[in-house]
Amino acid sequence: MPSGALVGFVYKPNVPGVTDLINSLVKSLKLGGNCWIADSSKLDIGTDTMASTSTIITAGGDGTILRVVRLAAPYSVPILGINLGRVGFMAELTVDEAAREIPGYLHGSPRVEKRMMLQASVTSPGAAEPRLVVHALNDVVVTRGAEVRLLDIETRIDDVLLITYRADGVIVATPTGSTGYALSAGGPVLYPEAMEMLLQPVAAHMSFQTGIIIPADSVVELRVDGDQEAVLTADGFTDTSLGPGDKVVVERSPHMARFLRRAPPSGFYATLTEGLGVSGRQVPHAPTL
Repeated sequence: MPSGALVGFVYKPNVPGVTDLINSLVKSLKLGGNCWIADSSKLDIGTDTMASTSTIITAGGDGTILRVVRLAAPYSVPILGINLGRVGFMAELTVDEAAREIPGYLHGSPRVEKRMMLQASVTSPGAAEPRLVVHALNDVVVTRGAEVRLLDIETRIDDVLLITYRADGVIVATPTGSTGYALSAGGPVLYPEAMEMLLQPVAAHMSFQTGIIIPADSVVELRVDGDQEAVLTADGFTDTSLGPGDKVVVERSPHMARFLRRAPPSGFYATLTEGLGVSGRQVPHAPTL
């Protein structure tokens, strides 16, 4: 950690003991005034503070990390996650490991894992500029609103019409997001540091249901036909309702998410099976009778 650099701590509120955990870490790491602390629901951190921050340590689940990524990525600040959630695909440490292991990350030479992000823009008919631009680490999703009916979603890749999905929605996911909503929709798992995008329909009706893996430099355009009620979400946060004729363009973000890791890249495979609650051990063959 560079001399004088700040360490940020972001915690998920309403988790028993989380503030005690953060305070004990600040004390044990002897950070003094070289840190800042924020509630994940109130990430109002100034530009000067972020520019001086070397690392952000999160205490929560993957949802907490997804919120922090939006803050950290534009400043190329890496994240070190302490898992207080259920799955914790992106977190690095358990609570029991935190105090013992964090000094090695801050003062050693950990591996910096870089993961691609997505940028989504929404442009209304006749408008010259997008009315909304958001960035996401997991996914961008166009899905139905309150009305329980299928959407007709015209889908183009690099300005070429692929198909008009008749479905509950369409997911554009990063490799990181392939283990989230896209996986539950039947999509494949991608290696998290890969530079690819996954296009995955949700509950497609009488249509092309297979997910498509496309290059990272692709541009995906989604447009909901007619006056059907639809919503765009990024990383599970509802960002905006889509009006008739609104165009959603999803492409690679100029920002990268960064995480501090101690394991080699291949460690992802063990994390994957553990996170999904399946054993990575080889099952012995049944004896021949």
